[in-house]
Amino acid sequence: MISLGLGEHRRAALGAGRRVRLLIVDDSSSMRNLLTRVLHEESWIEVVGTASDGEDALRRVAELRPDVITLDVEMPHLNGLEALRRIRKSWPSIVVIMLSSLTETGAAATIDALMNGANDYVSKTPPPGCTDAPQARLRRELVTRIRQFFSAPEPVRVAVSPLPPAVISAAPRSKGKRRVVAIGVSTGGPTALNDVIPVLPANLTLPVLVVQHMPAMFTRILAERLDSASRLSVCEGADGMPVEAGHVYIAPGGFHMTVRSRGGRECIALDESAPEHSCRPAVDPMLRSVNAVYGKSAIGVILTGMGQDGLLGCQLLKKTGACIIAQDERSSVVWGMPGAVARAGIADAVLDIKSVVPEILKQL
Repeated sequence: MISLGLGEHRRAALGAGRRVRLLIVDDSSSMRNLLTRVLHEESWIEVVGTASDGEDALRRVAELRPDVITLDVEMPHLNGLEALRRIRKSWPSIVVIMLSSLTETGAAATIDALMNGANDYVSKTPPPGCTDAPQARLRRELVTRIRQFFSAPEPVRVAVSPLPPAVISAAPRSKGKRRVVAIGVSTGGPTALNDVIPVLPANLTLPVLVVQHMPAMFTRILAERLDSASRLSVCEGADGMPVEAGHVYIAPGGFHMTVRSRGGRECIALDESAPEHSCRPAVDPMLRSVNAVYGKSAIGVILTGMGQDGLLGCQLLKKTGACIIAQDERSSVVWGMPGAVARAGIADAVLDIKSVVPEILKQL
């Protein structure tokens, strides 16, 4: 098994001829066979075994020492969430990708798993409007999620602008009153948000806007979980909802969430315009609206996630004079989004996830 330390799940290097060892855990024999077939097509992935429930998975992990586990959420004897807890206790470095159904129960269990250390998830069932063949969709989504943790011999070619080296500096003195916190996050987001939102004080004097890359239903359950753990009111944003201090607004899956000023008050606006960075909600639309409404009085925060969503929005905010905070590489599950901001030299602070809230409060 590839050895990974804390925060090193991001891009473990594969040596020459080395393949990612993967264990499939699912109580459905047809799903195990389907996953084996679609992943067998990737030359850099080796399916080393399968397991039919959580107890079987624990035995197979000890025997096979995989690099990655695809873990079914709902299983008999020992469900996916409990199996995840035991795997994390004994093998903390293994990448775990949850497989769930687009049901209330499946979404809730997946959110709980992500908050308890799962690295990512894939839905077994296609989202509304998806016309891809089931096999093609599963292959694309699983391979994309596995790739983000490894330097594979067949890397994804993404055209990106070259970025300057990372600049890490202390945040500047606040220039005027801060009026909003805007957070963008993706892979590893539920855990990161659980380290941020519940720590914010009850007397917070500004609102918090959050875009987490997730589908509908998942974002609602995420908001409910964070609300139950927080001193602030956390909810999904709704079109026309007033933006108030002491409230946290999570962008609902399937909609871009922006903020507008109407009659001297700020309110949420939702739309179903084209995805950006293949995502809806996306971070950049929110940050563009925050820049237009709040300008230099905003605090932009980019947490763990794959890709570069949020970079362009942060560049706009930085030019206006806003404060930009990025999560550091060590504490990120995937240092894509915050890494892009850091390497662009526009972050006022690049911080461990536990230091993000103290920095926000310092800005106030």
